[in-house]
Amino acid sequence: MARIMILTGAGISAESGLGTFRDKDGLWTKYRLEDVATPQGFRRNPAQVHAFYNARRANCAAAAPNAAHVALARLEATLPGQVLLVTQNVDDLHQRAGSQNVLQMHGALMRATCHTCRHTWPAPAEMQPTDPCPACARKATRPDVVWFGEMPYHMDAIAEAVERVEIFAAIGTSGQVWPAAGFAAAARRAGAHCVELNMERSEISEEFNEHRLGPASSIVPEWVQDILNASR
Repeated sequence: MARIMILTGAGISAESGLGTFRDKDGLWTKYRLEDVATPQGFRRNPAQVHAFYNARRANCAAAAPNAAHVALARLEATLPGQVLLVTQNVDDLHQRAGSQNVLQMHGALMRATCHTCRHTWPAPAEMQPTDPCPACARKATRPDVVWFGEMPYHMDAIAEAVERVEIFAAIGTSGQVWPAAGFAAAARRAGAHCVELNMERSEISEEFNEHRLGPASSIVPEWVQDILNASR
């Protein structure tokens, strides 16, 4: 079981050029989440939803991991078997940086799924409502992302990890999205040392023992180095 659990949110990818959702210029100021991030919105206008995620997929493909992603991959490589990375992000920057023990609780932008049979496959650059599922041939394909009102992935594994880790870190998270917003409190109750790494304190800052504020590309590598120094 991992000794260190790291939760990442949109803030860790912001410096790679991927937009956050809830800040003053975030994606939810430009789009109605009801239209592009709910099953109901997809039923009403699948073409609009596909266009939204096609644009996000192109943006993601053009982005590169930043120093924070690279530092977390280094932490996992240096402490094999001790690090679990749970991300709310649907981008693949953690994997491209080299992280392997990654749970994407909100799904993966670069993956497609069938709304009927739940078969998954690598998403093409452009998805359309008329695309057939390669497994069942139904025209029910959608991005393999968890929309509002749907159950996040890997919740059993995450719940088990939260109860056992010694260090819990939240990086670039708003503290507004549940169930992830409850992980720090659960980890602290179980005895973990909880660290918040963020541009500013979040709505759940009181749940953390330690706070490190600043750009992720600066504070995450410093924190990782401190963990590695303490592990020697």
